[in-house]
Formats: sequence, C-alpha cells, structure tokens
Amino acid sequence: MTARPAPDAGREASWPRHRMRREREIAIVRRVVGGWKRLGHRVAFVPTMGAIHEGHLGLVRRARASAERVVASIFVNPLQFGPQEDYKRYPRPRARDHALLAGAGVDLLWEPRAQDLYPPGECTRVRVTGLGDVLEGGSRPGHFEGVATVVLKLLHVVEPHLLWMGQKDAQQARLVEQMCRDLHLPVTVRRGATVREPGGLACSSRNLYLDLAQRAQAVGLSRGLASALRALRDGERSAARIIGVVRRVWREYPDLVPDYVSVVDAHTFQPVRRVQSRVLVAVAARVGKTRLIDNLEWGPP
Repeated sequence: MTARPAPDAGREASWPRHRMRREREIAIVRRVVGGWKRLGHRVAFVPTMGAIHEGHLGLVRRARASAERVVASIFVNPLQFGPQEDYKRYPRPRARDHALLAGAGVDLLWEPRAQDLYPPGECTRVRVTGLGDVLEGGSRPGHFEGVATVVLKLLHVVEPHLLWMGQKDAQQARLVEQMCRDLHLPVTVRRGATVREPGGLACSSRNLYLDLAQRAQAVGLSRGLASALRALRDGERSAARIIGVVRRVWREYPDLVPDYVSVVDAHTFQPVRRVQSRVLVAVAARVGKTRLIDNLEWGPP
C-alpha cells in the first residue's frame, strides 16, 4: 500500500506565508489569480468538496511545494450525486475546513454557490466516454458526467498551471487527465498518494459517517488490498485469483457489503484477465449506509 507522502519542507518553508483570502465571486477569483500570473507566479489548484481531512491537506502541501500560489475550492457539487445519495447530508464543517486549509498554506479559498456554477438556463454537460462508464460510473450512473462538468468549470475560472488530485479517487483523476488532454487545457494534472488513517482506512470525507464499530469493519477494504498486493508481489498474475484474495479477506468483516472488486488496466480502466502491465485493483463496499472506495495501483517490475 502507498505510504503517506512527505512534503518538500525546504522549498515550502522558503516562501512567505499569506493570510488565506476567501472569495465567492467568479470575477474576483479570476482577477486575483490573473494578478499573480502577471507577477510570474505559478498557481496550483486543489478542488475539494470540503470536510477537509489529511488527504486534502497532503495535496495542499504538495501544491505548496510545486507553485508560488495555492488556490483551493470547496463546493459540494449536486451534479455528481444520484437521487438516492447523500447530497443533503454530506458533511459541511465550514469553520473547521477554513482553519485547516489556512494552516496548510492555501492563499485563496474559492467557495462558489450552486447558482454561480449552474445558473438558470445552464444545460451543458461534459462526458468522458469509456473511462466514465465503468466501476464508479457503472455503480453511480451520471456521477462522472457531474465530476467532469464541474471540474471543467472550476478550471476555466482558476486557470491554474497545476491541478492536484488524490490517488484514492484514481478513476476520477484518470478521467480528469483524459478530459484535460482531449480538450487541450493548459494545465498539468498531478496526483498525490493515498493518505491513510493509522488502521489503514483511506482518508475520506465520508469517514465522518462511521462510528467506531463501523470503522473496525471499514478497514477490511484496505486489508483486502494489502493481501492483493502481497499476492502480486509473490507472482500472482490471474485477475480472478487476485479478486478472490480480496473477497476472502472481506469474509472476516461481516458488516462490509461488497459493491465491486475489479482488476483493470490503469490507463484504460478496462478489465484484464492477467496482469501484464500496470493495473488498478479497485474496490467499493458499504458499511451501514456509508459507501467507501479504495484502490491499489501496481505494475510488474
């Protein structure tokens, strides 16, 4: 499993800290970022839906080490939630989020309103075919159309040099990489490694839904992946057997209800029968009412 990345502390510390500015208006965000660019500053962008955790903060630290200015956004995007999903109850601890992002070194926090990004009459949607139709796209129809649409809108406003996304949401990151390439957007997409809690559970805003007993069940996701990693390192190349390894571990966690366990090509996200190049072992399951995802990316030596 991927360990927590260490920030480039030397480079980060060499830049002066700034009081975090908070804005809602698109025009102001464009004006502020445009001013930085005219001064020759590189701008890194970390989009979030809030409920900030160590995974987000790791991305901010990486952004801080890669650019002179860091923009973050908080926007709970209604377009990527299905009708039976948790949009209304999604955690929104705003004061805590502000303090954490400011402490991590964000220069500008953009908090658009839904009517800013989806004004009356708005009807344009972005779809990345193939990549957005499997795994999470298969389990959550329309989800990635909502992701691609909002990320494109955010990028058109901020126009950063660098976009930082998390490996925990590997399918989302890969889809955004493809969208940016296909639409010739002048931004470099970079990924930060998955950050985990001490027990191995991948950091996620939805972890806030879990009580202690549910957390003890949720670690089954990462422990199944850890077993898959051991099998791969020991020479196992059959996707079916790797999937079986994960599911056997999950039997030890009776309250963990599987959605999928898949071994897919890490670039195309199409299923593979044998591991011959870089793959993603992707998993999704529910614990109580909370749906969680995790993954392992691995390539033969």
